[in-house]
This record gives sequence, C-alpha cells and structure tokens, in this order.
Amino acid sequence: MLRSLDQLDPSTPMSAPGSLLQLLSPDGRRVPDPELEPWVADVDPAALAALYDDLSVIRRLDVEATALQRQGELGLWPPLLGQEAAQVGSARALRADDFVFTSYRENGVAYCRGVSIAQLLPVWRGTALSGWNPYDVGMATPAVIIGAQTLHATGYALGCAIEGVDSAAVAYFGDGATSQGDVSEAMVFAASFAAPVVFFCQNNHWAISEPVGLQATRPIADRAPAFGIPSMRVDGNDVLAVMAATRIALERARRGGGPTFIEAVTYRMGPHTTSDDPGRYVDPDEKAEWAAKDPIDRLERHLDDLGLLTDGLRRSVQRSTDAAAAELRRACLALPDPAALSVFDHVYAEPHSGLDRQRAEYSAYLDLFDGSDS
Repeated sequence: MLRSLDQLDPSTPMSAPGSLLQLLSPDGRRVPDPELEPWVADVDPAALAALYDDLSVIRRLDVEATALQRQGELGLWPPLLGQEAAQVGSARALRADDFVFTSYRENGVAYCRGVSIAQLLPVWRGTALSGWNPYDVGMATPAVIIGAQTLHATGYALGCAIEGVDSAAVAYFGDGATSQGDVSEAMVFAASFAAPVVFFCQNNHWAISEPVGLQATRPIADRAPAFGIPSMRVDGNDVLAVMAATRIALERARRGGGPTFIEAVTYRMGPHTTSDDPGRYVDPDEKAEWAAKDPIDRLERHLDDLGLLTDGLRRSVQRSTDAAAAELRRACLALPDPAALSVFDHVYAEPHSGLDRQRAEYSAYLDLFDGSDS
C-alpha cells in the first residue's frame, strides 16, 4: 500500500514487502486500490481504447521488425515482446517537456514519444548512427552501454532543477543494469541533490542469459532506499498500475521531492536480441506462466468486462496494427545505403586533422576497387 505523497519515507519501499502494486489482475478484473486509483481517474473508455491501440501497435511493430531481421533486412533487433505495458504505461504518463533516456529496448517508449516508425530503423539496419533528433521528441537516442543513460538522465534533471523548471527526466534500464556502477553513481548524485529524475527499471527477469535471481537476492526496488530514494514495485504487465506509479513519481519530482525508483516486474518473452537463443536457458514452464499474464490480453479482458471491446474497436485496432506493420516494412526497405566515406561524418564537431588523414587513407583504399571485378 502506498503512503501519501507528502509522507514518502525514502528509508523503506513504498510498496509492501514482496507485493506488487496492481490495478488489473491477469484475468482483467479491476483490483481496488484507493491510493493508486486517483492517479488514473482520468483514464476513461476512450483512453483505455487508446492504450489498447498503443499496446497492439507496438507489439505488431516488434514482431514485424523481428521478422525483417530474420529475413536479412535488419542487422539486429532487440525485442520487447511482453514488456509493452511497462513502456506504454510509463511513457503515456509523461509531459512533452519531460526528457527520456533509454537503453536499446525501449522502442515502445519511442513510439509514444512521437518517434516515427521510419526513425526506429536506421540504427538497426546500419544506415545511420541515430534515428531522430532528441530535441524534437524529448527523448535521447538509445544508449547501448549498459546503465550509462542513468547518468545522462540525472545530469539533465539537475539542469532542470538549476533552471527552476518543473520538467523531469526518466531513465529506463533493465534489471541487469542495476549491477553496473553507473546506475549506483547516478542514484548517489540524484539523491544528494534531489534531482527530479525517475529511475524506471524494467525487471524482465533476464540479463541476456543470466536470471535476475543470480544478481538480486532481494527485490531490486529494495536497493533504492539505501541511497535515500523511495521506491515502488509495480506489476509491469498492468498498464494502469504502471501509469499510476509513474505519475506519482513524476509529481514528486515536479514538487521538488527528488528522485523515485520504480521496479516494473515484467517478463521478456523473446530473445535478448535476435542474435540470442533463449531456448537454451529459459524454462518453458516459466515462460508459459508469464504468457498467462500477457499485458495485452489483460487489458483486452478488462475492456470486455466493461463492454468496451466492440467489433468496431477490434477493427480499428486491426487497421492500426496492419498500417504500422506495412509502414515499418516499407520504411525499412526504402532506407538508402550510406556513402562509404560518410562513416567519418559527425565524429567531431569541428574539423580534425587526424580524421581527415583517415578519411583520405580510406578513400585511397576504396579507389583500389574501382573498375575491378571485386
């Protein structure tokens, strides 16, 4: 059970030991929680339908991108299958002037922030170093170095505090990242200077092939209070509970309360990336158990219970998902191959003699192949 926003004690987690904050059970029933419910009181039938559309589109994009990689059209893809509610619920809680710092798996967050479908692809096809201008959508391009984005988010949040604005930063990372020093350092700085940042951990139970129980003998949310940061442990497959928890954390940040840590407990239903084979280490029974907690099925059952899952809504969502998948494939195949020498562009802000020399040497190397059969 949560305490009042004005009475948060960073010495203990905000959720009861061993429990998950929840508003929707796996079978779609609404779970009463008088302290969480006010934070999603504005989620009316239209908003529920929009969340259902978001979840469905993001899953379809993820499945289509995985297929494109298997067909040789993308070099790599990091699936988010099963984690849609954690990403949508948190991202839809944000304001336009908040700023997001993510790892490489948050394509659902990017979609919600306004990144176009086409902009999701260049990095994974290998045609560009990034897909979008961070300042256009309030989201940095993904960090591949595990946990590094937590430092970036904390620094940005400190800037917000210094400038006196009530914007917040959110850092997304996985359970494996919590073993990295960067995450601990970010939390130390955030707590020490009351930075308006939300640390959002998607505990999907796997750090590549390492189970979370190998690196965390207690819930990950229990770590934050040791830094002086209050924490919540939320059902990451419950889009409403995730939204409520994120809104609580953001409001606390805006009011000068400092950082909050959210552990969204979910499950990675696919591989770590498309270069991984989870069949070698995932227990099929465990995967089946989590499949029964699927975030989209859960919201679908809830909509059905409310009498909102009409044929019209189903058709509308089907149109959205079909259009998104078609756009993803079209955009992927339309990406032009970059010029060979463009690899040297944007390395430094100013001209650099060393880089100029390397460019000239590589250009001379490429000239060796002109007119040959190679």
